[in-house]
Amino acid sequence: MGPELLGFAAAGICAYAVDLGLFIWLRGPVGLDPLTAKALSFVAGCTVAYAGNALGTYRRSAAAEVSRLRQYGIFFAVNIAGALVQLLCIAVSHYGLGLTSQRADTVSGAGVGMALATVLRFWGTRTLVFRTAGREASWTG
Repeated sequence: MGPELLGFAAAGICAYAVDLGLFIWLRGPVGLDPLTAKALSFVAGCTVAYAGNALGTYRRSAAAEVSRLRQYGIFFAVNIAGALVQLLCIAVSHYGLGLTSQRADTVSGAGVGMALATVLRFWGTRTLVFRTAGREASWTG
């Protein structure tokens, strides 16, 4: 599990950098609202994370009978669930608590929301997307 966790973390750090950088740029200079900015930065980060995991972390453990397109579809669905966690954090902070600054949006979406979503994404990636023939999908991984 150590190398898997390190590989997942490396792919995640790259994806997080893309997600955060794009979110800040879209929210700041571009001037998009926080939910639209987060949705767009999520898609870019998700694609980077899939590439890192498919070509790196799980390149030897993916079942041969599963196409990359199907894997990406499942990976994207797992990441949609993670994105909903992040969007919920932004919505509660921005609209519910009235914390409307760019910094508050960044902390709630890219900080708190990302941390909670990462746990969900790790579980989903290892159990639903890149499971091997010897490891059946389960709720515990």
